[in-house]
Amino acid sequence: MITLTNILILSAGTRNKIIQYFKNELEGCGKVIATDCSDIAPAIYDADKLYIVPRITEPGYIDTILDICKKEKISGVLSLIDPELSLIAKHRADFEAVGTTVIESDYDICEITLNKFDMYKWLVAHKYNCAKTYVDKDAFYKDVTSGMISYPVFVKPICGSASIAISKVYDKETVDLLFAHSDNLMIQEFLDGQEIGADCYIDMISGEVVSIFTKKKIVMRAGETDKSVSFKDVKLFELIKNFCKEFGFRGQIDIDIFEIGGEYYISEVNPRFGGGYPHAYECGVNHMKLIKNNLEGKENIPSIGNYDDGIYMMKYNEVKILK
Repeated sequence: MITLTNILILSAGTRNKIIQYFKNELEGCGKVIATDCSDIAPAIYDADKLYIVPRITEPGYIDTILDICKKEKISGVLSLIDPELSLIAKHRADFEAVGTTVIESDYDICEITLNKFDMYKWLVAHKYNCAKTYVDKDAFYKDVTSGMISYPVFVKPICGSASIAISKVYDKETVDLLFAHSDNLMIQEFLDGQEIGADCYIDMISGEVVSIFTKKKIVMRAGETDKSVSFKDVKLFELIKNFCKEFGFRGQIDIDIFEIGGEYYISEVNPRFGGGYPHAYECGVNHMKLIKNNLEGKENIPSIGNYDDGIYMMKYNEVKILK
């Protein structure tokens, strides 16, 4: 008798490829169910079944999702947007009670990665290279005067995603202006180097890092990788393995890294599928299979860097028509 593995993907938005990849993996042995708060979110129409749900901030949202899990006999659930990660992690026990595994890291980890200043403090405390970051602009001005940091810098929300409301700033007057008009901002050193993306999977059962795919970013658009080229470096793989183990991640994560003068600097982490993951999948790095194995109670065997380097990804627009 075949045991069905049904996946629920929340806040699917425009991530059509993620839906398609899961459908490929589950063909004949499970279904992909997708949700969004908008009925013109194109990815939901690639799923086997879709649900239009309330916004994640509305009362009763989690109850709606739990009802879907019960009705559709969902084996595993994951979200594709940052603000929802902490929410479903917080309700992990409620999902387990209806037989659904939350495919992501624990609540405290999601909270740290969402708060970029908390993430910075963790990186400094654990001695990882990272960009200098300030929430106190007077402390920043003092370091500018002493030569510890210089313009340009980035001013960005402490909690934000998709590169929304990020400003590259070249002078004190602009920093003052931004801080005067917005709360919860931070100042971050501009890292002038090669930006790298890493798609990683940490086994949900063993806790081991079982897959890493790295690419050099060539073009970015709206905070996502638009063009990139695959590459491999054993030194970077070891750094990522140590970092993931020390932080305690589980499931799929996306790491932003900079390479400057042969050294790697960790920038940000999204504990979910990143917008550039299709590059990994199309190079044979199939994290959907790893998730399916875990949901079936199988540990995955580590396979780090099992792909070709020098493979380019170039995104382009597609159109979905709906009556």
